[in-house]
Parts: sequence; structure tokens; C-alpha cells
Amino acid sequence: MKPKIPFKGSATVTKSWHHFDVQVRDRVMTLTLNRPDKLNAITFDAYADLRDLFRELPHADICDAVVITGAGKSFCSGGDVNEIIGELIKMDPRELLEFTRMTGAVIQNMRECPIPIIGAINGTAAGAGAVIAIACDFRIVTPSTKFRFLFTNVGLSGGDMGTCYLLPKLVGLGRATEILMFGDPIAGEHAVAIGLANKCVDAEQLLIEARTLAERIANGPTLAYQSTKMLLTREADMSLHGALELEAMTQAHLMQTKDHREFHRTFNAGEKPQWSGR
Repeated sequence: MKPKIPFKGSATVTKSWHHFDVQVRDRVMTLTLNRPDKLNAITFDAYADLRDLFRELPHADICDAVVITGAGKSFCSGGDVNEIIGELIKMDPRELLEFTRMTGAVIQNMRECPIPIIGAINGTAAGAGAVIAIACDFRIVTPSTKFRFLFTNVGLSGGDMGTCYLLPKLVGLGRATEILMFGDPIAGEHAVAIGLANKCVDAEQLLIEARTLAERIANGPTLAYQSTKMLLTREADMSLHGALELEAMTQAHLMQTKDHREFHRTFNAGEKPQWSGR
């Protein structure tokens, strides 16, 4: 019998997540960080669950787009000061490295997950919350959104969880230097102006806008979208020669897909394509 989830071996896909809320409807997953009394500060267990969820998603075949948001008035205020920092100062160097590698794996798995991720950034996105936001493929904000990269403000390097890699690609090296050095707040409309966010909408429209974008992705040529995300991620570290070859191989593969044939058929028939992601 063919396995329902291919290439998983003995491992099973996690059915429930305990450290944030997950809902899936019409091939769109909504992940809600849900500690509003703590401004959705992240715990050790939440980091681990985020790492594992984005590693599992490509195998789970349950969604074609993900929306990440926060419950209440904040997106995510970063790592919980007492539950994490209070414990980190007691750890030895090996334990600390295990922690920092785990947090980095959250971002790596987000970027390497082919499924597009939309950040609905309500309120404050600070520290690790700001990095999770920039690891998304799209960021929708409100006028009250505030990004804060606060690592130097607590005596640590501004380069944490991949910020020195990701942020300059969004806003440029000079602006990223200023942002990561000083951690000053960046409000929603300014974030759009400098390329840190894609769109600024009224607070009551935030989830509607994010959901609309997610549904557009989920109802579109999803294999083409996923391939595009993977090329954007992989080519960031490649030469032009390598990038051209990777794009040539990707296009040659996609030219054999059902979606590409569907475009050709419906173009000639004057119909709207019915995308299947195949």
C-alpha cells in the first residue's frame, strides 16, 4: 500500500502543537503565537516546536500557504526574558551553543520550507519576533506595527538567528547596519517605505489581507510558487553561472508539469486555468 505521506519512513507527522495555535482551512495554515499576556514571548519549547513544524510541513501535504500572527496586541516580543534569559545565564558554553543553534534552525527551516509564509505583523515584533518576521516571504503590517531588533540593547550581537544575512537583502547593508546596531523602532508605514514590509493596512484588515494573499497562493500554481521561493533562497549564495544552471533545470522540470499544460490548454480555449500544483 502506498503511504499516505511519502518518504517519512517510521516517522509520523505531528498532529497537534502545544506551544502555539494551528488551524488549517482550505489549504491555508494559520499559526498564532498565543501568549498575549506575555506579548507572545517565545519559550524554549515554542522555539523547538517552530523548528519542528517548518521542518515537517514539506512532508505533511496539509497546506499550500502559511500565515503567522500573534494573539492580542503584539506579534512577538522575542524570547521570554525570565524563562529564557534567566536560564541562559546559568548554562555552560555547550548548552548555550545548542540553544543558539536551535533558534537558528527555526529560521533555516522557515527559509527552506518551500511553502510560502506570510507574516501578519500586529503590534510589536521585537528580537526573535522581528527575525521570524523577516524570515517570512511576505510581511503585512499596520500603522501600529513596530519592528525592533533589540539584540545589542541586551549586550549581544545584532547578528542573531540570521539577521545579518537576511536583513541586508531586504533593506540594504547601510540601513541594516543602522537597524541592527541601535535597535530603534521601525513603524509599519516606514517599514514598507524601506522594504522591510510589503504592505500596510488598517489593523482590522490585517488578517483579512493576509488570508486573501494566502488563498491566492493556495489556489494558484503552487508548485511554481514553491519553486520560486526555493530559487530565491538558494541563489542568494550562488554565482551567476550556478544560478543560471539551477533556473534552467527548474524551468525544464516545470515545463513538464500538469499546471504548465493546463495553462496552454486554457489559453487556447479562453478559459481560466484550474491549477493543481502538479
